[in-house]
Amino acid sequence: NCHLKLDSKHEAANAYADAAHCYKKSNTKEAISCLEQAVNMFLDIGRLSMSARYYKEIAELYEQEQNLEQAISYYEKAADLFQSEDVTTTANQCKQKVAQFSAQIEKYPRAIEIFEEIARHSVNNNLLKYGVRGHLLNAGICQLCKGDVVAINNALERYQELDPTFSGTRECKLLVDLAAAIDEEDVAKFTDAVKEYDSMTQLDAWRTTLLLRVKETLKAKELEEDDLT
Repeated sequence: NCHLKLDSKHEAANAYADAAHCYKKSNTKEAISCLEQAVNMFLDIGRLSMSARYYKEIAELYEQEQNLEQAISYYEKAADLFQSEDVTTTANQCKQKVAQFSAQIEKYPRAIEIFEEIARHSVNNNLLKYGVRGHLLNAGICQLCKGDVVAINNALERYQELDPTFSGTRECKLLVDLAAAIDEEDVAKFTDAVKEYDSMTQLDAWRTTLLLRVKETLKAKELEEDDLT
């Protein structure tokens, strides 16, 4: 009897997942509703990896709809389950999405915490250690968005302790130069540092958007000071 219940729940969950995939192109709301039903059934029968996979699909649908708050919520759920199943790479991908979207909606401390955590867990992993400087750059850019120069410089010291190779990277140089430009309230210096980095390693849309936010804040400060003099 237990087997029958398990089998039928498994079949029902698969049926909901199939229905969701039919709805995906025409009705996102229905697709999400079906995937949630599937997830709940897979959780009931202990199929955590399937649940994680469908949580991630729900998150992707919310991302398509530009509903970042909900996307964050479901990527977090997916990350937790992938982590519990030791699927570290996919868990990290989901966590990165949480961090990126958190920064987009100006929840910088949350984004910083996640990027730093991924960097910490990756630094001694032969497969993941090459991504560490990218995670630290992302965390550093979020620090710049907060605009606290002391916090930025403290973070840079921490990052160099976390990964001794970081101080020799172009990512570290960029963050140091940008922190100095913010400290000196020098928009031209800020722009030059970004251009120099971008000429060698193209900045992606997410990093560019955040750096533009920092630059606009810096410009506003410069204008304020001009008005006062």
